[in-house]
Amino acid sequence: MNAFAGTGVLTRLALRRDRLTAPLWALVTGGLVASGPGSLGGLYDTPAARAELAASMTANSSMRAFYGPVHADSLGGLTAWRFGTFAAVLAAVAGLIVVVRHTREEEETGRQEPLSAGAVGRRAPLTAALLAALAVNTGAALLVVAGLAGQGLAGALALALAVGGTGMVFATVAALAAQLTESARLARGLTAGALGLAFALRAAGDAGDPDGNSPLTWLSPLGWTVHVRAYGGDRWAVLLLIAAAVVLQTLLAYGLAARRDVGASFLAARPGPATGRLSGAGALALRLQRGALAGWGTGFLLGGLVFGGMARGAAGLVGDNEKAREIFARMGGGQDMTDAFLATMVSLFGMLAALYAVGAVLRAHGEETSGRAEPLLAAPLGRLRWAAGHLLPAFAGSALLLALSGLGLALSYGRDAGPLLGASLAQLPAVWTLAGVAVLLWGAVPRAALAAWGAAGLCLALGWIGPALDLPRAVLDLSPYAHLPKLPGGPAAWTGPLVLTALAAVLTAAGLAGLRRRDLRC
Repeated sequence: MNAFAGTGVLTRLALRRDRLTAPLWALVTGGLVASGPGSLGGLYDTPAARAELAASMTANSSMRAFYGPVHADSLGGLTAWRFGTFAAVLAAVAGLIVVVRHTREEEETGRQEPLSAGAVGRRAPLTAALLAALAVNTGAALLVVAGLAGQGLAGALALALAVGGTGMVFATVAALAAQLTESARLARGLTAGALGLAFALRAAGDAGDPDGNSPLTWLSPLGWTVHVRAYGGDRWAVLLLIAAAVVLQTLLAYGLAARRDVGASFLAARPGPATGRLSGAGALALRLQRGALAGWGTGFLLGGLVFGGMARGAAGLVGDNEKAREIFARMGGGQDMTDAFLATMVSLFGMLAALYAVGAVLRAHGEETSGRAEPLLAAPLGRLRWAAGHLLPAFAGSALLLALSGLGLALSYGRDAGPLLGASLAQLPAVWTLAGVAVLLWGAVPRAALAAWGAAGLCLALGWIGPALDLPRAVLDLSPYAHLPKLPGGPAAWTGPLVLTALAAVLTAAGLAGLRRRDLRC
């Protein structure tokens, strides 16, 4: 049989299953970059203002670590600097999610075995997954070109290929991880760890070298995106490095896939220690989610330390640019620029905490669809008690993450920890509301459970990009974060948080009621 037999059918199946999430990933990634010229052009509307911004950002090591160096002071160059790295990260996340979902997750749930028993070649499932990832990244790249073509087609193509190519680099890393591990969760974790290492290498290299030529950045695929220098010389040869990485990793993944059985892996899972015991459903859920919580917690603490250090120079970053001050005021609410910056960062951590909360809730959905929940519920264990065990890490864990981010901000900024901890925890009602949406979808409409990611992504886009685009207030109010007090610095109005907390409780209760009444999905 042809090793690629059935690839077309499996690709269509993968695209059909991702018909909602794939366009959303492409739209968010490409739209993020496409919004750049409009938002930056409104803020820095003269060549002198853009040149001053480029010079100040290049001289600031913290900003270089976060965004990378500025290689051109045109609108296209500033857009590539401001949004290029983060668009590449989004493309990488989309690639790893799509590939792991259609490879290792299919094997882990047992769905791949009956498919492989038909007229399906050995390389067809992996090829279909990579083609689905390619479709997502191609869509994002086309949106980048469409949004930046007015600033110069060559630079738009260079940035689009760099972003889409980086997404495929990590899609092929995910393909390798899917061959090595037995679980989809571990495959995603390994790929996410590689992405985090790539960002850390790029940040360390760019922080120490204003010209962006540090050897550390050449070790990072995210550094390759910066080295393309879209609108700043357009280094097309760097794209060959990205293409070579994709081809090499694809060939390695094919080689590994040909040497293992369906469901098997090269890194066999080891049993845990024979000592110790689990005291109940909650202890089991916490054990399953403790690794993710530890990873997120470390990231939130380190992120707080980084942003707290940047807060000291917040006023200098915008200088006398009144439009930039207006945007920070809309995002942060405070009249003082430092308070507005801190409030903006607190809000960002709140939006990211929602991603953790949604993922923790949907872990219970994964336990159900994989069939691991059914043996537990066949014992004297009620559904609500089992579900509560998984919801506790979601709701309490998000509070812990926000507390760690507030602590990091306070330690790095040198401010009393109380106000920043309070400001961080004030984000909880919005986080819990989105977690409640995830519980509702999982409990009442389990087939649409993954749409909770779309709700969280929409709120992230509205909160982070909406104020820069000066979207109408009615649109911004669709996000629960729009109804929170802007702390520190803003007035402490608690009507919105109380309403959101009540809404989160209602959504969670409705989801649990739906779970109690419906059949389990396998």
